[in-house]
Amino acid sequence: MPAPHHRPVRRPSHAFDNLVGSHDPAEETRVAHATASALLARVRADESGVSAERLVAFTSENGIDEIAELWSKAPSRTLPGALWQLYVLQLAIHGDPQTAALLYERGRIELSSADPVIAGAPVPASPDEIVALIDTILRGAFRGDFAVALDRAAAFCRVQASGATHTADDYEGTEPERASELTSRALRLSAYAQDLSAAAVLWRSGGLG
Repeated sequence: MPAPHHRPVRRPSHAFDNLVGSHDPAEETRVAHATASALLARVRADESGVSAERLVAFTSENGIDEIAELWSKAPSRTLPGALWQLYVLQLAIHGDPQTAALLYERGRIELSSADPVIAGAPVPASPDEIVALIDTILRGAFRGDFAVALDRAAAFCRVQASGATHTADDYEGTEPERASELTSRALRLSAYAQDLSAAAVLWRSGGLG
């Protein structure tokens, strides 16, 4: 938990909504790419892992504004865009781990792909274990193979999207508004999965700018 003197943490009212960014597109692009590349290089150079742990814990202590100002407007399939998506996923899961765990388990049951194995959650995964998983994926982006971290995040999104889609179907006849919210969530997660998978391919080829 943040110490009492920290300012309140900004959390989006829905998992992927109401996120802020800067206003100068040209400067934003330059700063986004420069800071993402410099930060990743610096953290990877810290063999102690302290820098990576600080970045994993960053949003809990500081909120989302500082990261949003740097990376939220970057194209999705760029280094800053991929880092931004990882942080949004982390914040969303930390914000509502119970729902995340329910959707993940439903998606795991419904999917016939290898995505649950790639994502790497326990079976079944508790809310705390889902939180630990997304933190591990983010940590892997800073300390391990960046493309592998992106692939795991993409697989995680696909499992969650499947769970949200099937749960939306359950609510369609009785709670259409809830069904609509879950369908929208599934679409956003699916889009994230596509972008993160594409970013992983670009990273491996040296093209993730």
